[in-house]
Amino acid sequence: MTEPTRVHVPLGERAYDILIGENLLESAGERLVTMFPGRRFGIVTDSEVATAQLPRLARSLDAAGARHAAIVVPNGESTKSMTRLNEVVEGLLEARLERGDIVLALGGGVIGDLAGFAAAVTRRGMDFVQIPTSLLAQVDSSVGGKTGINSPHGKNLIGAFHQPKLVLADITALATLPPRQFAAGYAEVVKYGLIDDEDFFFWLEASQPEIFAGGPARAAAIARACEAKTRFVLADEKETGVRALLNLGHTFGHALESATGYSDRLLHGEGVSIGMVLAHGFSAQLGLAPSQDTGRVEAHLRRSGLPTRLGDIPGELPGTDHLMDAIAQDKKVVRGALTFILTRGIGQSFIEKNVDPAAVRAYLEQMR
Repeated sequence: MTEPTRVHVPLGERAYDILIGENLLESAGERLVTMFPGRRFGIVTDSEVATAQLPRLARSLDAAGARHAAIVVPNGESTKSMTRLNEVVEGLLEARLERGDIVLALGGGVIGDLAGFAAAVTRRGMDFVQIPTSLLAQVDSSVGGKTGINSPHGKNLIGAFHQPKLVLADITALATLPPRQFAAGYAEVVKYGLIDDEDFFFWLEASQPEIFAGGPARAAAIARACEAKTRFVLADEKETGVRALLNLGHTFGHALESATGYSDRLLHGEGVSIGMVLAHGFSAQLGLAPSQDTGRVEAHLRRSGLPTRLGDIPGELPGTDHLMDAIAQDKKVVRGALTFILTRGIGQSFIEKNVDPAAVRAYLEQMR
């Protein structure tokens, strides 16, 4: 069996590895029992992943003699709620999992965020392992320790920083993803090139067909994205500074997710895709970036099967007032002042504080 690619996250006593490779679920039991001898495991997953991937993990744990219990919640962004958090916490307690046992987050970004937050608060803090099964989770949400749930006031407003003990990114699991889900995850891969790595974006433009087809470029793209995410986490673990750059496109994207009720009308990565185009277009309108870069970014995302404009979202959107209210609740807002990740061109993003709300409102009106 080919050894997985290893990306190390050197956070002192909280350091951990990201392992990227094929069929890691089949070897997970042996790996986890070796790493956590004598522990029991609480698997948190969703209804779709429970069908596709849970049996693989359960067989692996059984073969290694590990005791485990599973908690299955519904699939979808609406699962990141206080109701489902309570369900997971009570499920861990009902399974008599102790503080020294391990929570396994098996699923996409929703499950990683929900299970990680449940681990952070159950018995005042349990260790957990991320086992991301979507591209979005493998390249973004499983790395860095951000966990949480949504509020009616906005996305990811309730949560905690809680680093995993290990990340197992089994790229074999991606074969079962619907094309729309894979494309949504790819938006987060593109993001790393647009933030500060122009060469990576150019490589993605050339390698995109192979990444989508499942060739060697897929694992290479995932590893490079994880390395980029790790670099930002090490520089700014609690997102008080430069780590905010990872939110390129997210301020607009989260507002659009709120406007669509966190439903299947708009997946998170799709919101990020539209948001990144909007961020480049807004930057160009402010005279900060060349307008041709917006077109280049939009063209690549559209070739990847992603929405890039407000008009691509099915159904009717609420008015600009609703979008502005959601933007005002963004977690980067400081004392009421809007903060956006803007850009001077591909690979040249920066944090801009005190952005004029009137300019944002006018731009959104123009884009509708």
